[in-house]
Amino acid sequence: MGGDRLIPKGSVGEIVTSPLDAQHAYQVRFNDGVEAMLRRSEFSILKHFKTNEALGRPGDSEAGASDSEDREFETWKPCIIYRCIVGSQAFGLSGEDSDVDRRGIYLPPAEVHWSLYGFPEQLENDATQEAYWELQKFLVMALKANPNILECLYTPLVEHADSLAQELLGERHRFLSKLIFQTYSGYVMSQFKKLEQDLRARGEIKWKHAMHLVRLLLSGITMLREGSLRVRLDEHRDGLLSIKRGEREWADVNQWRLSLHSEFESALGITSLPDRPDYAWANQFLIRARRHKAFSGS
Repeated sequence: MGGDRLIPKGSVGEIVTSPLDAQHAYQVRFNDGVEAMLRRSEFSILKHFKTNEALGRPGDSEAGASDSEDREFETWKPCIIYRCIVGSQAFGLSGEDSDVDRRGIYLPPAEVHWSLYGFPEQLENDATQEAYWELQKFLVMALKANPNILECLYTPLVEHADSLAQELLGERHRFLSKLIFQTYSGYVMSQFKKLEQDLRARGEIKWKHAMHLVRLLLSGITMLREGSLRVRLDEHRDGLLSIKRGEREWADVNQWRLSLHSEFESALGITSLPDRPDYAWANQFLIRARRHKAFSGS
């Protein structure tokens, strides 16, 4: 839906803003200028749609997008090499109504990489709050210091990790670098501006989102200072939960955020982390993983 207007099936639009995770919606702008917030299950990627049509594969043209993604998820599920729990459960900030968010990595067979059919870069199952990235996509995002991906690597709640995933976890420090500062602080600043717009327009904001933005800054500061990612920041738990419950004034939360930006800049000046992540190691790991799939037949 775009406001009060119904978006006809088959309409073509452009993704304006992509969320960092599967919990949030995409902002899509259509040819007539109408914008809508859509979940991934509510639209199809044109390139994938055309590929399915050209190769005679079943796709969104033969079923709803949600049904299609469910089938796709089940098809690739046996290829999952890493599964973990992230979000509030891993952060120690969960409540009785908190979901269990599972994330991870999947690695398709070599034949799929060599075939015309290709593979999706990301699998999602909204019903079970699961999302998995194909290994190359995961590595690329980790090298860019994507917060959700780094938290996948450092969460203490790991449910499944095959030998390749265990090797990756053993070398996860190679993805930490000073890029964390630009990625984390830039995202938080942009999102706080949106929260301020919501506050002016509607007089309310999503306090849970505000809490996670402050937590993101605290996490980034800790990484720069300690050279590692601590998913649980128990020393700040009470303060973060007070934001989540809406117990703090917006001005107070914003002031904390601004002071954390200053701390973040100071931590950048003293960090022992390298300027860039280890691209060479990540590339070699991907090649080894591809070869493993090719020669193991698994």
